Amino acid sequence: MSAPEETIDRRKFLTKSALLAGATAFARTALSYDKILGANDRISLCHIGNGSRGGDLDGIVSQLKTSQNVEMTTVCDLWRLNREKAVEVNAKYYGRAPRAYQYLEDVLVLKDVDAVIISTPEHSHSPILKMAVEAGKDAYVEKPMGNVLAEAKAARDAAMKSNRIVQVGTQHRSEPYPKAAHELVQTGALGEVSKVEIVWNFHGPRWRGREETKLIREQDTDWRKWLLTKPYRPFDPQVYCEFRLYKEFSSGIPDQWMSHAIDLVHWFMNDSFPRSVVAHGGIFAWRDGRENADTFHALLEYPKGFLVSYSTSFGNDSPGFTRYMGKKATLTNIGDEGSPRYQLVEEKGTHEENANIDQQRAAKYVLLPGETKLPPLGIDDLSLGHMANWFACMRSRQQPHCTVQDGFAHSVACMMAAKAYSSGKKQYWDAATETILDRTPGGPS
Repeated sequence: MSAPEETIDRRKFLTKSALLAGATAFARTALSYDKILGANDRISLCHIGNGSRGGDLDGIVSQLKTSQNVEMTTVCDLWRLNREKAVEVNAKYYGRAPRAYQYLEDVLVLKDVDAVIISTPEHSHSPILKMAVEAGKDAYVEKPMGNVLAEAKAARDAAMKSNRIVQVGTQHRSEPYPKAAHELVQTGALGEVSKVEIVWNFHGPRWRGREETKLIREQDTDWRKWLLTKPYRPFDPQVYCEFRLYKEFSSGIPDQWMSHAIDLVHWFMNDSFPRSVVAHGGIFAWRDGRENADTFHALLEYPKGFLVSYSTSFGNDSPGFTRYMGKKATLTNIGDEGSPRYQLVEEKGTHEENANIDQQRAAKYVLLPGETKLPPLGIDDLSLGHMANWFACMRSRQQPHCTVQDGFAHSVACMMAAKAYSSGKKQYWDAATETILDRTPGGPS
């Protein structure tokens, strides 16, 4: 199928769509604003954790400062250099410098801070989220929402008890192409889905070689506070800046990449917790002192009766894809994480009935209204819509696109995969007790 001709600039179109979506939600709920935040009230934000991803989020918020009436009034980071950089950057965005704090406890008592953005290392996501919602703050928390089950449960329960608006940062739920593909799946166009295959690769020593490791000094931060719930160990600049490679703080590929992938599966398939998970992998490409796998493969079975295969290699850049395989049709997301190109291919019969089945299948692409050319294959992080959705929900008190319950679900799937890999044992989810087991729930211990 040939691609239609392009008549609009895609990035401008998507950015405008994201802003309009946020503005529409803002206007739609205007009548209820006076109950929580006035329609003209500025939303005052504090950003906790001002590293590299934090810088991206600061830029996203700044693009919404007028349409959503928000300001980054406060920044908080244990490391002095991160704080100073965040102050400088946000001063340019808003014309005045935000307040800077080293400790989040000092931020959470501020009455003029409405909400927090949490982009700290993932071992601290759940503990900080729990503290924030208990302090009465709405929160945007990066994924995974948690990687310790008890901590993730506690954060979820605290958020639900406090009625805080929590948006978890799996932003693809708010992007236009996944939304269009999701709507297509909900029509039943695929028929009964038996398998989902996900392959996302990268050629390089992912997360190793960060320049920050040469800059960090123990006297410029608070190492014990950074460790948070973890036992003490001597200060290590590589652990501090490249934490995704160390198993005590992150599972690496599951926490960072699989969290996005499995969250979309949960959303598309309306099935949120795997029944069981097996996983395998190892350090086969980058023997550089890392503890987490650079090559990883997990198989997850879901209660509705389908299998998910998730695979990532950091030793090869072979093209990625996600494939939903149904009895009526196959939906393929062509490309790695964030690729906006979706293709639907209808099944025409059995292989025996159609020797040239591949040639006979009709391929259709998921396009947006007014779009006349296929989108590119590359990653396109358009978190504008996700952030705008959070701001609109802060005012309306409606639930956002990725709720704390959704975040808990993707965290459970990733924890099960990480535990299956590290233990070499199949892991099961006991929904009744919300526990991860290495035996069938209800069976002999």
